[in-house]
Amino acid sequence: MALQSQLDPLPRDLPFRIISKTIGRGAYASIKKAIPPEATTPVFAVKFIHKAYAVKHGRISAKQIAMEVSLHSHIGQHPNIIEWFATGEDAIWKWIAMEYAEGGDLFDKIEADVGVSEDIAHFYFTQLISGVHYMHSKGVGHRDIKPENILLSDSGNLKIADFGLATLFQYQGKTKLSTTMCGSPPYIAPEVISCQKGTQTGLEKSSGYSANLVDIWSCGVVLFVLLVGNTPWDQPTKDSWEFEDYVNQKGRSTDELWKKLPSSVLSLLRGMMSVEPSSRFNFEHIKRHPWYTRKNPLLSPDGKMSDPLHLATKMLENLRIDFSQKPSASQNSRQSQSAMDVDMDGGWESRFASTQPEKPINDILFDWERPPRVNANGFSASQPTNARDGGICTMTNGAAGDPFATLADEPSMSQFTPAPSVPLSLTQHARRFRDIVPNYSLTRFFSHVPANHLLQLLSDALHQLNVAVPSVPQMQGRDHAAFIKVKTLDGRQCGLSGDIVVDTYVSGEVELLEVRFVKVKGDPLEWRRFFKNVVILCKEGVYVPSA
Repeated sequence: MALQSQLDPLPRDLPFRIISKTIGRGAYASIKKAIPPEATTPVFAVKFIHKAYAVKHGRISAKQIAMEVSLHSHIGQHPNIIEWFATGEDAIWKWIAMEYAEGGDLFDKIEADVGVSEDIAHFYFTQLISGVHYMHSKGVGHRDIKPENILLSDSGNLKIADFGLATLFQYQGKTKLSTTMCGSPPYIAPEVISCQKGTQTGLEKSSGYSANLVDIWSCGVVLFVLLVGNTPWDQPTKDSWEFEDYVNQKGRSTDELWKKLPSSVLSLLRGMMSVEPSSRFNFEHIKRHPWYTRKNPLLSPDGKMSDPLHLATKMLENLRIDFSQKPSASQNSRQSQSAMDVDMDGGWESRFASTQPEKPINDILFDWERPPRVNANGFSASQPTNARDGGICTMTNGAAGDPFATLADEPSMSQFTPAPSVPLSLTQHARRFRDIVPNYSLTRFFSHVPANHLLQLLSDALHQLNVAVPSVPQMQGRDHAAFIKVKTLDGRQCGLSGDIVVDTYVSGEVELLEVRFVKVKGDPLEWRRFFKNVVILCKEGVYVPSA
């Protein structure tokens, strides 16, 4: 099957035109951009699912794939839910056309271990609740609410995605319980685990769980992460001391993370994350809570963004990489185990239904689309002349003769500045959210060192983080200077995988390398933490604009 999957072409006679390489990827699915056959707009996303590979390696059935299409089409008419357009299939592939979330991952724009301001967290939380409430009103439970499935529109509004684990919990007035164990350990509700024998959550084994109440719990964890940049525990079982402390203290945890939260939000979180499902908040409780009803200058009466440029600026300013710090100790804390030997089939993930199995199809169809190019034609032919700060190449923004001056306006460069700042050139000319916060991932950096040197730095950094990599990065058969596959565990012992893609930009005699960290599977906040750790270890090869 693996060999065959490499040769399977995408369906022919599609009712649209594909206009991109891969913009997103699961282990058996590829997402590409498309347009109508006779027009250039609108641009939408198409998810191509390899049906046989999904059933064999994805631990899901053909019925579940059909259920994803059915339920998504049932609820995809809300401003905070990715809109469903159409579906089709051939003998090998099933495709789903849907709204293109051009803003990318919300949590790609949130700093790990920091979070966002209370106003920004409140804004996105209200949009999340709006979308989930609508979903539940249609009898559909998502069952996999987590940062990986929370995207942004091009205007910066929240979009709930991925209905591969959704279920119909209410139909024609009748409610049913779920028994499938699914979700991501840090975001899952304890009663989901209690459906299985041999688990220790503090709850007795149950005959099932309410999918809607599980979503409420997960929304509470997402709010927690928005505010502090980390999850409250790695899993809601007795194996986690943080969760045990939370249970024993009746929601008044002694963990330091809880002390970072605004006092006014604590009772809301305790209500949403009540260990006993029958005591958990419903939407009426949530929407009456003082923290939910608080005034927010970012929020318009209709739930939209009242000041998108201010919100975008604050989000970009909040991202920062401090080269004086050491890599985060929370990353891949299972130090004794090589990431190349990580096998999720015997661990946590084997107990969870998953739309992201660990055996991806290695297929040229899944080559990544490059983001908008930096204006390489603006580079001069001269080499950089000043390097300092421990080998970090620094330049003066816009300095005369600076071959990298055009990078001064690159949004992702702001995270490397000594003090959080957004270039005035971005804010002065911005007209919409995406003019400041780009639609591509911010987990990338630029390098001024030769490619061989950079690849050695990357390889050394990954080894220091106990991430096993091939001795020679893949450099054949792709449109990139180098391509390194990554598979590891994040700080919560959940699977984390993706690609480190090195692209070359040339202008005259100047060569600049762009290094992109493209997540395939895992929490985007954990992926950002991993990215930061690698960057800090590679600081010698990182181009940084001077203040």
